[in-house]
Amino acid sequence: MSISLSSLIFLPIWINMAQIHQGGPDEKEKTTALKDLLSRIDLDELMKKDEPPLDFPDTLEGFEYAFNEKGQLRHIKTGEPFVFNYREDLHRWNQKRYEALGEIITKYVYELLEKDCNLKKVSIPVDATESEPKSFIFMSEDALTNPQKLMVLIHGSGVVRAGQWARRLIINEDLDSGTQIPFIKRAVDENGSPEEHAVYVWDHFIAQSAAENVFFVAHSYGGLAFVELMIQREADVKSKVTAVALTDSVHNVWHQEAGKTIREWMRENCCNWVSSSEPLDTSVESMLPDCPRVSAGTDRHELTSWKSFPSIFKFFTEASEAKSSSQKPALTRRSHRIKHEEL
Repeated sequence: MSISLSSLIFLPIWINMAQIHQGGPDEKEKTTALKDLLSRIDLDELMKKDEPPLDFPDTLEGFEYAFNEKGQLRHIKTGEPFVFNYREDLHRWNQKRYEALGEIITKYVYELLEKDCNLKKVSIPVDATESEPKSFIFMSEDALTNPQKLMVLIHGSGVVRAGQWARRLIINEDLDSGTQIPFIKRAVDENGSPEEHAVYVWDHFIAQSAAENVFFVAHSYGGLAFVELMIQREADVKSKVTAVALTDSVHNVWHQEAGKTIREWMRENCCNWVSSSEPLDTSVESMLPDCPRVSAGTDRHELTSWKSFPSIFKFFTEASEAKSSSQKPALTRRSHRIKHEEL
């Protein structure tokens, strides 16, 4: 029977502490000595004892994994899904191995964005000096010149990077559910803080695009970033953005102090697909006076973008058609008169 390290270390200490607490005043010296002993115990070093070196491969092939034709990560020899507990009773080592694989996955997704989706990597700030910190975004060649549509994807917080919704989904489920690639391909077929990053990208890229219809898909913390963008650039966003799909967004219009006009615009032009066990698109009650909330058809936060995928594009299509019909000039007597005078 195996006993975890935490049991070996902390159980006797808890008992001793209880015994000392019940003793007399002279036991204070023992308590002080015990605390001094505890302060000298390096738990991280203890966990490293008998642990294999943290020397991991730097390629998927080195890990003996590959993505199959369904976009699922599978072991090259056994065909089995990824196994987290590769070495028993070595949680720290297994976690480091998982993180190393995650970095390789990130590079792999970047390659897919450039090769399969034909996106280009653009450094920001655009005018940064060599000494300044930099970030980057991915965008299509015609992102700023396409006169029809522009879709902007904003992921959540955590270890996810550009092109990803959730690293865990990529490793344990598949590329479709864990990356933004299906959204990018569908769109083609038809940063400082995240908030500052969103405003910067808007000012330097989106605001300069020629697209008549701009769509946002914002997941989790990305929804909060979009609301902050609206607060900072309300008039501009309203003039360019046709519809916004939020997926399990963590925004809060009260805490972010979004004004009444923003809340009213969100009610008309946004929809939040939230984690719920109800069927897809089932209405879900909200305590916030902003946009409608409907079920994403899953109670897993990281799956909400993928599960709501068909509904999101239906929402975009309807919003685009509604905007187009509202912009058509009404056939009035005045319009007849102008045409007659021109003739």
